[in-house]
Amino acid sequence: MKMRENCGVGAKAKIKPIVLVVMDGVGYSENAVGNAVMAAETPNLDMLNKYYPRFLLKAHGTSVGLPSDEDMGNSEVGHNALGAGQVFAQGAKLVTRAILSGRMFESEVWEKIISNCKGGSSPGTLHFLGLFSDGNVHSHIDHLKAMITQAKKDGAGRVRVHILLDGRDVGETSALDYVDTFEEFLSSLSKDGGFDARIASGGGRMVITMDRYEADWSMVEKGWNTHVLGEGRLFGSAREAITTLREETGKIDQDLPPFVIAEKDGSPGKMEDGDSVIFFNFRGDRAIEISKAFENRPCGFTKKQNINVTFAGMLEYDGDLHIPENFLVPPPDITNTMGEFLVKKGYRQLAISETQKFGHVTYFWNGNKSGKFSETLEEYVEIPSDIVPFEERPWMKCAQITDALIEKIKSGEFDFLRCNFPNGDMVGHTGNFIATKIAVEALDLCLSRIIKAVDEAKGILILTADHGNADEMFELDKNGYAKTDSKGHNKPKTSHTLNRVPCYIYDNFHKDGYDFLRGDFGLANIAATVVTLLGEDPLPVWETSMVKLKRQI
Repeated sequence: MKMRENCGVGAKAKIKPIVLVVMDGVGYSENAVGNAVMAAETPNLDMLNKYYPRFLLKAHGTSVGLPSDEDMGNSEVGHNALGAGQVFAQGAKLVTRAILSGRMFESEVWEKIISNCKGGSSPGTLHFLGLFSDGNVHSHIDHLKAMITQAKKDGAGRVRVHILLDGRDVGETSALDYVDTFEEFLSSLSKDGGFDARIASGGGRMVITMDRYEADWSMVEKGWNTHVLGEGRLFGSAREAITTLREETGKIDQDLPPFVIAEKDGSPGKMEDGDSVIFFNFRGDRAIEISKAFENRPCGFTKKQNINVTFAGMLEYDGDLHIPENFLVPPPDITNTMGEFLVKKGYRQLAISETQKFGHVTYFWNGNKSGKFSETLEEYVEIPSDIVPFEERPWMKCAQITDALIEKIKSGEFDFLRCNFPNGDMVGHTGNFIATKIAVEALDLCLSRIIKAVDEAKGILILTADHGNADEMFELDKNGYAKTDSKGHNKPKTSHTLNRVPCYIYDNFHKDGYDFLRGDFGLANIAATVVTLLGEDPLPVWETSMVKLKRQI
């Protein structure tokens, strides 16, 4: 086999590719109810289950840096853990700590935001924009309530809230549960007459504002026109908007069209020059584009009316590009990632996915850092995603990802190749069981080709997932049975799960050279496992390897 030259690892330099495949959203459950993974025809996964070692990895809660084990994992924290080999306190936990300790409200950015909105002859309005739920994946409504309460204490007189309906990380038609209690909360704060807080606009998260990876800038433009310019269908209240749009469209919360709530005089609650705006999502992927728009950075609008406001994000969403300029809570400082380690050791790496998850195998994998550690030792391949509803094309770009991955395996140029198949997650979020079953089957078809290529290269395949989703497509009761609606239909589940994820190690050439270890492992254990199989000693700060070498392989 080809020997690598001048790469700094001496006798360990034999090209022996390790291929890591992330089946996004494909968790493990033995409950067949609503389990699209179990229902799917998956001969390759069945073969791996029968003949090859399988770990069940923790992929949620404290194992990926979230506040509690009641918190679902997600792709961002999952890929952070996979790439870093460590568990760092993540967005939700960081924000909660900053609020409870008061550090958020002592920051210069908070003072800057509030100073625009108090005192003077014409104080500005304080606007909050973000995902409106307690899903704790992108945001949490308790963070929003805490900031509004503090804003009143600090002298802000007028608050407007622009709500992005969830129905994805929470129940698909749960928006009114949040709206009704939130309206009561705002009324209690405003009852003394010196404080005016109300909802100003909204829409489904998959229709406006929360695009990611520049897949569909028109979503952000719709959000801009809705929240900033107040352009759109006018309603008297958020409840009226949601109930009317549901009845007219038959859509679930995440897909509802945008709406604007009228002020007392009938005008829309838009943003004005001199106002302050806080985007209260803590997760970065779906926050970057709208942040660029508010900071008047280059963006993909067909036309854009700029506005001069003081803007802040909950966190810094991109640490390399410093987006946004102002943020309320410092993000985790993720260091000593596997990608950087392998570059320092001279290993050639490939990262590949389609647009929907490309940032996960690059930016999030590298500890929330844009760009490469080495232009010569790393190659990133992005397959452009289709802009169609995922349930209409549930195979997404899995065939094209597979084509490119196999080509790179056959080139013999790479030591470590990682890829992400988004199907299980993106289609799973639609709540469409049949489409998700097809998505898993399409992925399994691709695995047969990848397995063959890995064998031809005498390599090792590590197959895992970042969190669950497709494994639980119905809302379940405490006994594991599907909940039903008033018509007796199973209630679709569009959020992630708390289930563990499978991790298979497929190796037909080197498995006598190492032993599998026992342990309660999580996603962060994979980095040390990869490095060990490459013949290197993992960093001491990493979680332990799941294998132990008996000899050089």
